[in-house]
Amino acid sequence: MEQLEKNRRRPWIVGVSGASGTPYAASLLRALLAAGESVDLVVSRASRLTLLDETGIAFRDAHWRTDLTQWLVRGADGKPDTYPPPALDDVRYWAAGDLAAGPSSGSYPAQGMIIVPASTACVAGVALGLSKDLLQRTASVTLKEGRPLIVAVRETPLNGQTLRHLVTLDDAGAVVLPASPAFYAGATHIQDLVDFVAGRALDAAEVPHGLYRRWEGQLGGGTRTS
Repeated sequence: MEQLEKNRRRPWIVGVSGASGTPYAASLLRALLAAGESVDLVVSRASRLTLLDETGIAFRDAHWRTDLTQWLVRGADGKPDTYPPPALDDVRYWAAGDLAAGPSSGSYPAQGMIIVPASTACVAGVALGLSKDLLQRTASVTLKEGRPLIVAVRETPLNGQTLRHLVTLDDAGAVVLPASPAFYAGATHIQDLVDFVAGRALDAAEVPHGLYRRWEGQLGGGTRTS
């Protein structure tokens, strides 16, 4: 076991907050694993309510592997078994209330953190350094260690207070990445729009993927079929 831990790649920490948009997180997680990345997962307590509402899945600490598998095989349109069950050997789960978890310390090896989706409450907590749970604490650690922090905020409209919090995160070195899908890639399905946002988050993390068609400098790309 100790040897396996030594050989494990430095993970990307994925935080899932309580904002609507759990399909974004599922798409991101699938792509990270497909790229051969190790993942540390933190699912906030509020996000469990959103996940239950959006998918019907009750995410449980003691059964996280089973629940995560059900989540990741589900398409953005709600259809189960859209994707094959993922191998979870490179996933480590940390309970949101565990403030003694590995990612709570700057000495814990990690490549960076992606919060997707990020609620305005999560944005405020990270911007103010509240560290009220493991997700916020890990984000603060990521910033202080100078590692990449990508915050996929999912809310509209944005009020002045939240905008100021986002500017604070930008000033601290975070990438503020609104969950705003584009249409030039030729989306024909809700999954295409979800994958675009997840793909842009992976672009910010410099993780290779094939989630969307990139802009090639030619008009009409969104209407091409190949």
